[in-house]
Amino acid sequence: MPELTVVIPEYNEENNVVPMHGRLVDALAELVNGLEILYVDDGSSDGTWAQICGLAERDPQVRGLRFARNFGHQAALTAGVDAARGRAVVIIDGDMQDPPEVIPEMVARWREGFEVVYGQREKREGETWFKRVTASLFYRILQRITNVEIPVDTGDFRLMGPRAVTAFRALPERNRFIRGLVSWIGFPQTAVLYHRQARQTGETKFPVRKMIRFALDGITSFSFFPLRLATWTGFAVSTFAFLYIVVVLALKALGVSWLGYTSLMASILFLGGVQLLMIGILGEYMARIFDEVKRRPLYLVGERTDGEEGVIPPERPLA
Repeated sequence: MPELTVVIPEYNEENNVVPMHGRLVDALAELVNGLEILYVDDGSSDGTWAQICGLAERDPQVRGLRFARNFGHQAALTAGVDAARGRAVVIIDGDMQDPPEVIPEMVARWREGFEVVYGQREKREGETWFKRVTASLFYRILQRITNVEIPVDTGDFRLMGPRAVTAFRALPERNRFIRGLVSWIGFPQTAVLYHRQARQTGETKFPVRKMIRFALDGITSFSFFPLRLATWTGFAVSTFAFLYIVVVLALKALGVSWLGYTSLMASILFLGGVQLLMIGILGEYMARIFDEVKRRPLYLVGERTDGEEGVIPPERPLA
């Protein structure tokens, strides 16, 4: 059993696989008692899998899994943790924005007794002001509306010790927000500060559409605040409508009345908009419940470099 497994999800990153591997091996040379580097190809359509297979042939520390199709970044990370053989597991993206040179410091903090060591970004290079502002706002809102202490300015780059890995493997969610799940399991956790680098090659796999979906997964997985907001908004609108009816009836009794088309349309549109918004919030939660109860596998493995069999991932307990 190696002491450390490094899990690297890859999706159309053929130009980054070999340079990332070189930096990783240089950073971890003689650091741990046994190293495993596990690449998870999330159904890439370019030459990523060929690059991984080439590394596996040259380096006995390397293993690779390839999904049957693209199941998403969080599923790829989960598959890597499921298949990891090391006592501790590091997860790091393969785009080289998170520097593997930080991993030795994470290992040192783990050996001091911390079960989870997460990378916390001091600086984000090569990102637009829109992404920096929205990301900062999202993490701070999420921290305020959840009961779980999810650190701000952190991604999925982290080390998990053996107890944290065992607990993580038992979590059954299909809509996964891994940085929140790792915070939820507890155990002693600490941060390692680093500068996130700009992407050198390729393009981001998180456009605005996926960022919004990811944010919704995080909020709905760890907070009931939107549902409570729907309740409070319903009470507020109902109170306003009741008071408005009282005022209208009182004015009518006093002989004061108007044609009322504008106010009537404004009231109808306002109430209709609020109702649709609240139905949308309920729909987000119901869609996730629907996805959970189907109990489909989180991912399916298509190919492996180690010759092992197994398409379906290990079953996660319902409770």
